[in-house]
Amino acid sequence: MHIAEGVLSAPVLITGAVVAAGAVAYGLKKLDPRQVMMAAILGAAFFVASLIHIPVGPSSVHLLLNGLLGVLLGWSAVPVIFVGLLLQAILYGFGGLTVLGVNTATMGLGAVLSWYIFGGLLSVLKPLGAKKAAAVSGFVSGVAIAAILTALALAFTDEGFKASALMLLAAHLPVMLIEGIVTAVAVSFIARVRPALLPEATRLKLADMIPPAE
Repeated sequence: MHIAEGVLSAPVLITGAVVAAGAVAYGLKKLDPRQVMMAAILGAAFFVASLIHIPVGPSSVHLLLNGLLGVLLGWSAVPVIFVGLLLQAILYGFGGLTVLGVNTATMGLGAVLSWYIFGGLLSVLKPLGAKKAAAVSGFVSGVAIAAILTALALAFTDEGFKASALMLLAAHLPVMLIEGIVTAVAVSFIARVRPALLPEATRLKLADMIPPAE
């Protein structure tokens, strides 16, 4: 879901840069030193997954894994996504430096929303509902919100991009399904075998929901 260089208007680029800078700074502040290794592993997974992409208009379709990053890292997912996008722009030319802020904001805010929705669903779902909560977070928040924000960035740049924005949303429907499944399986597995890798708030909510591994 990388928006290419030279596509967006200056106001959209500036807005994206400001939002991304604030989110990255807050994410770094919230990063638990004990989660640095997890953040590095997830950052590598995000980097690799985003390398396999299919061009769609001025953007592209590929796995994001931002929903998974959001569920596992919360706000700290934003700086991880920023680093991944920066390396992709420098090493492979995906996206670009001028659109780095917008791309970080669209994917990062989707990740953060995944964190909040996952936590909210855990509070109301019955035991063993973590997998369902993670699936919804990966499907709805991670990809859907990122796709909507990307589409809005295109639409606010030029009226002619509205068709491309709608096409982008439609093209990401199968990606949403895959991301939901991947997020559900990953979170459920980690919660059973290594719950210490999850954020403390999530561990507390899962303590009475998922029995530990034998």
